[in-house]
Amino acid sequence: MTGPICVLGIETSCDETAAAVLRRVPDGTVAILAETVRSQIDEHAPYGGVVPEIAARAHADIADTIVAKTLEESGLELADLDAIAATSGPGLIGGVMVGMMTGKAMALAADKPFIPINHLEGHALSPRLADPCPFPYLLLLVSGGHCQFISVSGLGDYERLGSTIDDAAGEAFDKLAKTLGIGFPGGPAVERLASTGDAKRFALPRPLLNRPGLDMSFAGLKTAAARVVEAETPDVQGQADLCASFQAAIADCLAEKTRRALIKFQDGRSGDTRLVVAGGVAANQAIRSALNGVAEAAGASLIAPPLRHCTDNAAMIALAGAERLAAGSVDEAGLTFAARPRWPLDEARAQTDPTYGGGKRGAKA
Repeated sequence: MTGPICVLGIETSCDETAAAVLRRVPDGTVAILAETVRSQIDEHAPYGGVVPEIAARAHADIADTIVAKTLEESGLELADLDAIAATSGPGLIGGVMVGMMTGKAMALAADKPFIPINHLEGHALSPRLADPCPFPYLLLLVSGGHCQFISVSGLGDYERLGSTIDDAAGEAFDKLAKTLGIGFPGGPAVERLASTGDAKRFALPRPLLNRPGLDMSFAGLKTAAARVVEAETPDVQGQADLCASFQAAIADCLAEKTRRALIKFQDGRSGDTRLVVAGGVAANQAIRSALNGVAEAAGASLIAPPLRHCTDNAAMIALAGAERLAAGSVDEAGLTFAARPRWPLDEARAQTDPTYGGGKRGAKA
């Protein structure tokens, strides 16, 4: 498709109800015309984590209002859009279905293409919201539900190089915060306390650090921190020290695995190397600093989305839709697409070499 493209994006995969209207011009430059993110933190805070049933109901209650508000703020009418894109997996299936069906209904009513978007592809493309980020690049996707290295060679051309074999880094942060009772979401709460803590006080493990390869693990670290809390019942300073030690352990693991991933990614390639870090945990400044050091040592550039686009948002979903529409990579059967709770970026690798688990709906990672 030639000329400017305007796309409405909808994101409801976890606990943010979000919508955005984005314009992409032929040279790849984008402008976010309007963007709304409605968090469910207050609804889930009493439980110390996201409750899928509560999340789905909250999305259903407000999705249409959020979309209407965003469209109005963009100054465009539904007829002015070129397509509607919505997260259609992976994620909490109840929430995914709310956003996807909202998008399908609007597309059907306005006779516009509906583009089902892989939530992970949204994160993978998110740095392109702010600055040029040409392919190829190495992606570290690190969030509450995902932690993996992806070689991004082009739109839809993704190769998984390594992944967590159990918990994601963001999940580990959330669990520590819940154990300490310091608030939800866990990542920002742990980071705040860590800023006043001694990262050397507690000797926490660095799982898989000395094992060859790029796979990661955070379940053992999570358990080790829980045992410290059980044994010592730390006071306020002790909690800060534990958070700092925990954050340092995760940063060390991510930094070392990233160093190895860059070596693998650079092998046989020429030209500039770009390391992209995306996902909610990418907002952690200590982790960003560690990754920046690794990138500099490897002669690579670290690229990250603006902080507001590290966490779940609809602008990245609209961008993925616009990129696919511009490339002519849109399935005409979009309206019949079924929501997917599991949807790996590298489908072939997930089938032949799943990092963990499986099931009737396919590999988890």
